[in-house]
Amino acid sequence: MTDDAPLEPLLESAVRAPSSHNTQPWLFRPRPDGVDLLADRTRALPANDPADRELTISCGCALLNLRAAAAAEGAGTQVTLLPDGPEADRLAHVRLGGPPDAALAPLAAGIEGRRTHRARFADRPVTAAETDILRDEAAAEGAWLTPLTSAAAHGDAAALVAEGDAAQWADPAWRRELAQWMHPRRQGDGLSLPWLAVPVARMVVRTFDMGNGVAARDEALAEHSPLLAVLGTAGDTPADWLRAGQALERLLLAGVRAGLQASYLNQPVQVARLRPRLADLAGQPGHPQILLRLGHATDSLPAAPRRPLSDVTLAKGG
Repeated sequence: MTDDAPLEPLLESAVRAPSSHNTQPWLFRPRPDGVDLLADRTRALPANDPADRELTISCGCALLNLRAAAAAEGAGTQVTLLPDGPEADRLAHVRLGGPPDAALAPLAAGIEGRRTHRARFADRPVTAAETDILRDEAAAEGAWLTPLTSAAAHGDAAALVAEGDAAQWADPAWRRELAQWMHPRRQGDGLSLPWLAVPVARMVVRTFDMGNGVAARDEALAEHSPLLAVLGTAGDTPADWLRAGQALERLLLAGVRAGLQASYLNQPVQVARLRPRLADLAGQPGHPQILLRLGHATDSLPAAPRRPLSDVTLAKGG
C-alpha cells in the first residue's frame, strides 16, 4: 500500500475529518513507505486559534481516519508524531505495513456517516454503556473524556459557552475571520452558505456584534444536550493536541456506530481566561481541549464539502 494509487482511498478517508470553520488545514506527502501528514498553516485562524492548537487537533482527526481506513483495508500503521520537532509543519509520519489494528478497522465504516450536528438533538438519552464506550475510545489514544452529568455542571458549562460567545463576538478581528470563511458550497471548504447569501452574511457578521443572540442559542444547546463532555489531555503541547485529535475522531466514529452525532461548544477553551474554569468543571488533571455535545440527530445532513484530493497532496518525497 505504498504506491500512489492504493494510497488514494486512505487519503479520501483522512480528509473527511472535522476541522475548525471547515478549513481542512492538512497536507499529505506520499513516501516510499507510507505518507507524511503536514499542517497547512496558510489555513490557520489567528484570531480564533492563535497557537494553532485546533489546527493541530484537526490534523490529528485526519490522522485517525487514515489509520482506521488502513486497518479496514488490512494494513497496519506505525505512526511517528512530530518527527522534525514540535515547531515543524510535518506533524506525523505514517509507515504502512504489518498487521492491521483490529480495534480500529470497524470504526472506518463511520467515516462517511460522521456529521457535525449543530441543531438540537432528539429527546433521547445517551446511555451509560454508550458513554463508557466513548470514554474507552478516547483513553485508547491517550486522552480522557469526562461527561458533565449533573444539572449543575450542565448549567455551569452552558454559562461558560455563553460568556465565550460574548467575548468572541465583541472582537472585530474574530468576526472578520469568521466572515472570511463563509464560502459558497462549490468552493469546497469553509462554512457553506448559498452563494447568493454569502455577501450579505459576511457583511452582517463583520459589522454587528451578535454575541447576545448567539450566546442564548448556544447556552440552550448546551443545557439540553443529552451528553455534554470534556475531552482533555495530560499535557498541552503539539503532541498532546495530535493525541486529542485522534481521540476525538476515534470516539466520534465509535459514536456513529451507536447512532450518535456530535458538535462542538469550544468557546470556553478558545477564550483563554475561561479554560481554567472548564478544567475545574471537568475535575481531571490536565488540560481541556474540546467541549462537545453528543446525541441522536433529528435529521440526516449532507456531508460538508471537501477540497479535491489533488489540492492537499504534495509531490512524492524520497
